[in-house]
Amino acid sequence: MGQDLRNWNVEDEKFWESTGKKIAKRNLWISIPALLCGFAVWLYWGIITVQMINLGYPFAKSELFTLSAIAGLTGATLRIPSTFFIRIAGGRNTIFWTTTLLILPAAGTGIALQNPDTPLWVFQLLALLSGIGGGNFASSMSNISFFFPKKVQGYALGMNAGLGNFGVTTMQVVIPAVMTVAMFGGAGRALINTSGTLIGKIPAGTLTYIHNAGFVWLIPLIPLAFLTWFGMNNIRDEHVSPNIPGPIGAFSVITGMLLIGLVTATFGLWLLLPAKVGGAGIMLSKWIVLPIVIALTVFLLKMIPGEVGQNLTRQYRIFGNRHTWAMTVIYTMTFGSFIGYSAAFALTIKVVFGFQHLVVNGVMTHDTVNPNGPSALMYAWMGPFIGALIRPVGGMIADKMGGAKVTQIISVVMVISAVVLAYLLQKAYVSATPETYFLPFMILFLILFTATGIGNGSTFRTIAVVFDKEQAGPVLGWTSAVAAYGAFIIPKVFGEQLKAATPEYALYGFAIFYAVCIVINWWFYLRPGAYVKNP
Repeated sequence: MGQDLRNWNVEDEKFWESTGKKIAKRNLWISIPALLCGFAVWLYWGIITVQMINLGYPFAKSELFTLSAIAGLTGATLRIPSTFFIRIAGGRNTIFWTTTLLILPAAGTGIALQNPDTPLWVFQLLALLSGIGGGNFASSMSNISFFFPKKVQGYALGMNAGLGNFGVTTMQVVIPAVMTVAMFGGAGRALINTSGTLIGKIPAGTLTYIHNAGFVWLIPLIPLAFLTWFGMNNIRDEHVSPNIPGPIGAFSVITGMLLIGLVTATFGLWLLLPAKVGGAGIMLSKWIVLPIVIALTVFLLKMIPGEVGQNLTRQYRIFGNRHTWAMTVIYTMTFGSFIGYSAAFALTIKVVFGFQHLVVNGVMTHDTVNPNGPSALMYAWMGPFIGALIRPVGGMIADKMGGAKVTQIISVVMVISAVVLAYLLQKAYVSATPETYFLPFMILFLILFTATGIGNGSTFRTIAVVFDKEQAGPVLGWTSAVAAYGAFIIPKVFGEQLKAATPEYALYGFAIFYAVCIVINWWFYLRPGAYVKNP
């Protein structure tokens, strides 16, 4: 265990059955909890900010929305360098180091939350570092793709991604629970609004230990650091990681490339955010900023001198393949929606259903607490739970039916769900009793999450079949990088449209995008004469 592997040929049935399967499964089952923790640390701001409202932290709702947006933008941007880590630094080296780095934001968040007077910029910095967890997905998926033969790629990648995505659900269940107990010392704070856990509401006045939301992740992260180092492998074959440096050199390269992503993400945030929360104040459109951040990150990585830059040049060949761009758009529909809705779900429930929407002096207001409103922390875990649970199933169905066919079916479901949800949000956000719309809202959102989960698995199947064994890993990383911007775009769009009192516009816009993806998927993979027929 922990040694480098050579002559790794899992397409050879005899080698796979005699040697490869056992090693591949061990790497997979260590990769999954490491990725789970990455998702948890990346997206825990969606839950933490809800509780910050309940505890009366001195920040506006719009300022708290920026924390999820910052983590979302950074996590997506860090997937770009993470896409290329495996060939440059090796799988074992990469997963160990990126998992260990998660200790920084987890511990820092716990410390910062102990003091309600901690300034906003500290939380923003910690949200920036939380993005490391989001970036880990690209390297994790790329790494696992090299361990399994094409015949089970849908299953293997679906298991890694699906159970790794359980970090969202795990976080949404664990954090509300641990905040009720004095686990790590420190003073509790009394709730000024009702809160909740998986099993019920918590009344105002109850002591809450919000700092546990960060500290609790140290419990799995510290042993996982040892497990990834002693239990995983680097594959040293030509198509994977032929010329990697020693561990210290590998860690240095990974850190340097992550810093490039952090710098470009910070620059993008500076262009986006208003001056009062640390931005430039020009508030450039996100649709302009995101291409700038992506292009700048790719360019700066390419400028790294020496062997790293040469290695990246080889891997950048994926950009000359039209299927890279088609699958980037399609995967953004599935994973981008899953991760974006996961990031925005809890706060959307809180803002739409946790307040009454009343006309006062001819003006619609949204500030009166709804005594009959549902607890966001009781329900927010359900969508990500279903989306993650169904993801391996989506991969297995696609292994049998073909990836493109499954993707097409779920795309239609997503269009219909988004349109009806838009109508429900429009009604709820002008109602004095928005809770009357909550049940159909939840049912439709759970259907939407289910569709995204199945689609995540089916798109992995398509990528595994369409691309050769050298390109499949980087393509998985790249498509996941672009799709991960959903964790930034969706909370940002919801925040903007809620502020404008038109939340339905967000979902109408997403429905249009899903319809475009239906056309792209059909043109590339389902029409008569398709480039690759139902891969």
